Amino acid sequence: MTKRYSVSIVSYTNTLPLRYGISKSKVLDEMDLQLDIPAVCAQKLIDNRVDIGLIPVAIIPQLKEHYIISKYCIGSNDRVDTVKLYSHVRLEEISTIYLDYQSRTSVMLTKVLCKHYWKIQPTFINAQAGYENATKGKDAAVVIGDRCFALNGKFPFEYDLAFEWKKYTKLPFVFAAWVSNKKIDEDFISKLEDAMQYGIEHTKDAITEGNIADKTMIETYLTQRINYDLDEGKKQSLHLFLDLIKQYKY
Repeated sequence: MTKRYSVSIVSYTNTLPLRYGISKSKVLDEMDLQLDIPAVCAQKLIDNRVDIGLIPVAIIPQLKEHYIISKYCIGSNDRVDTVKLYSHVRLEEISTIYLDYQSRTSVMLTKVLCKHYWKIQPTFINAQAGYENATKGKDAAVVIGDRCFALNGKFPFEYDLAFEWKKYTKLPFVFAAWVSNKKIDEDFISKLEDAMQYGIEHTKDAITEGNIADKTMIETYLTQRINYDLDEGKKQSLHLFLDLIKQYKY
C-alpha cells in the first residue's frame, strides 16, 4: 500500500502507548512514521516536511494552515514529572533561566509563568546540549522529557510546570497535540484514533515490549502523570495558553 501521509511523533517515553498502538495497527502501512524530539516535530510541520505531527502546541500560531485532528494529546491533569524548572535557589532569587533546546511549549509556559504567576524577570538564554548539568549559583534550567528521570531529586528546588500552571489557572495543561497542515482523510484519522486507543488500553504491554528497566515507575508515569484525552478542560486550557503567548516571539 502506498504511504499516504508523513507523520512525526515525539520519541519520548510519554508517547510509548501511542507508538505501541500504531505499531500494532495496519494504519502504520499508510504512513511514513518519523520519531523526533518535540522541537524537530514542530519544525518539520512548519516547513511542510511532514503532513501530521504530534507537535508542541505553542507553535500552532506559526502554521499557515492547521487542523487539530485527534481527541488524543500529551497532557497532564496535575503534576507531570518530566517538564520542570530546576534551580539551586528559590524562584525570587533566580537571575537566569536556560531554556531547553528540545522544547517549544515548555519554553513558552515558563515565560508565561514567570510574568503572570511567579512575577519574576529572569534573563532567558536558549541553551545548548549539556546545559542541564552546567547550571550553578542563581541559574535555573527548564528541562523536558526523559532526561528529567535522572535529574529529579538532584536540585534543591524543582518546579513542575504542569503543576504550576494548574495552581495558576485551575486547569490541566496540553503540551502536544496531533496537528496537520492540510486536510486529512477522515478514514485515516479514524484508523489512527483506533490505533492510539488500543495502545493506551494496553499500556502495560507497551512497557513490557519496550524493554523498560523500571517498569513500575514508568507505568505510574504513563497512567497517573500523563493524560492523553483532549477533553473540554484541556481545550479551554489550550485556548488560554495560546492567547497568553501571543505577545512572545520565538
